[in-house]
Amino acid sequence: MTIRKHVCVIGAGVSGLAAARSFKKRGHRVTVLERSHELGGVWEPSRSYPDVQTQSPKDLYRYTDKAMPKDFPEWPKGPQVFSYLSDYADDHGLRPLIRFDTAVSAMRRRDDGKPGWELDLETANGEKTSETFDFVAVCTGQFSEKNILTHPGQEEFEAEGGTVIHSSEYTDPAMVKGRNVTVLGFSKSATDIAVSAVKSGARSVTIVYLESVWRIPYFVGGLINFKRILYIRAQEKMFPGWSRSGFARFNHAVARPFIWAHWRALEALLTVQLKLNKTGLKPKDPIEGGVNCSVPIATPGFFEMVADGRIKAVQGTFASYEPGAIRLTGGELIKSDMAILAVGWKLGVPYLPAEYREKLVEPDGQYRLYRLIANPDIPDLGFVGFNSSFCTVLCADLAAEWLVRYADGKLAKQPTPEEMRANMDMMLHWRRNERPAAKIYGGLCVAPYHFKHFDELIDDMGARVKRRNPLAENLSPPDAGAYARYLRSAPDYQVA
Repeated sequence: MTIRKHVCVIGAGVSGLAAARSFKKRGHRVTVLERSHELGGVWEPSRSYPDVQTQSPKDLYRYTDKAMPKDFPEWPKGPQVFSYLSDYADDHGLRPLIRFDTAVSAMRRRDDGKPGWELDLETANGEKTSETFDFVAVCTGQFSEKNILTHPGQEEFEAEGGTVIHSSEYTDPAMVKGRNVTVLGFSKSATDIAVSAVKSGARSVTIVYLESVWRIPYFVGGLINFKRILYIRAQEKMFPGWSRSGFARFNHAVARPFIWAHWRALEALLTVQLKLNKTGLKPKDPIEGGVNCSVPIATPGFFEMVADGRIKAVQGTFASYEPGAIRLTGGELIKSDMAILAVGWKLGVPYLPAEYREKLVEPDGQYRLYRLIANPDIPDLGFVGFNSSFCTVLCADLAAEWLVRYADGKLAKQPTPEEMRANMDMMLHWRRNERPAAKIYGGLCVAPYHFKHFDELIDDMGARVKRRNPLAENLSPPDAGAYARYLRSAPDYQVA
């Protein structure tokens, strides 16, 4: 008999809502801790930059049991995603479970000999308490702690009227009007902000980047929705995955010339469509080597604005600030009175005791997580949303369903600690030696292996239905509704 647990879910974003719903559905008592004043994570309005929208189409960016509204566009805007998440929380009675303005400052194993953890909590008004839980689901994902960069001269730059902000703080387009804006970074948020600054009346816009990367437009060749190219199982098979059989390795070797030609054709098409030669932004590395969670969607209008001079793209990085300007490492001086640092986020679990962080993260930054969800050497703890991908919501949903079964010992293929350690070692070797691109984000990126990852999860859960018809399975992107059917075919249970 599975005993009812008091489960702590840290974070009320996409992943936290999925975890709360899965544990609540099984009958567990759930408490969600959210340090912000509202749910939604990166989609919480005060954290969203103007015109932010999903990189994934709406039929991929959804939970298995709730489609996005039909009147939403193909790529929903930030307020629409926030509305969808709010409705999801209300549908499942999750909002009353959330303690807002409450952060976790530290955690340690319970000292009463029972399974679980004691968490130190701090509210926005400074109130500090401690509370014990039987199980903890860490759902802070990849975008929790800002990566803050400082450079010499920043105080003088700001004293002369300059502004330096993290990209997450760019929430009002009026702040750039009439200013000389310099964006540091080359992620989608960086190019989105650069385009937004031009449209919002900035006097000048410069984007500073280290290396150009391949980007995929929403419609490849202006005609084909990119989900029909990058999100299908047939494309996924072009990449060498882990645990391949000898036959699979042979097939991949035979097909290698055709796969090579496929990628070169895609590069040629993107070079023309995105004006990469004209702008000088054609990447040096082959596209297939970098297809992972860091491959951004091309911001509409960005390359056109670089081509016609409305955005100046300069390779390099910041060296220092000067009054009214920014000096780059190459010596170039950029006239600027506003720096927007689109330099990403820190990945980590700072409140986890050091002895457990050492079990979780390798010296080279790679995470030791079985199925990217759990570590057998860190008991009564799991992660949802750390399996980052192009299908963020679906990934979180399936991870949450897997985690609750794992926590309850109800996986159809419940792994032993030895099996988990062996698998983690195998995956670390694969990332380091066979697919280096998979090391990004601490090795927690699922892309481009969505189907393979999902196959493992639903097989572990004992789903009796696992595939659609062969044509749809190979030539269509992941279907959240189909995965809802697969989950319903897995053994069901309730805790006592």
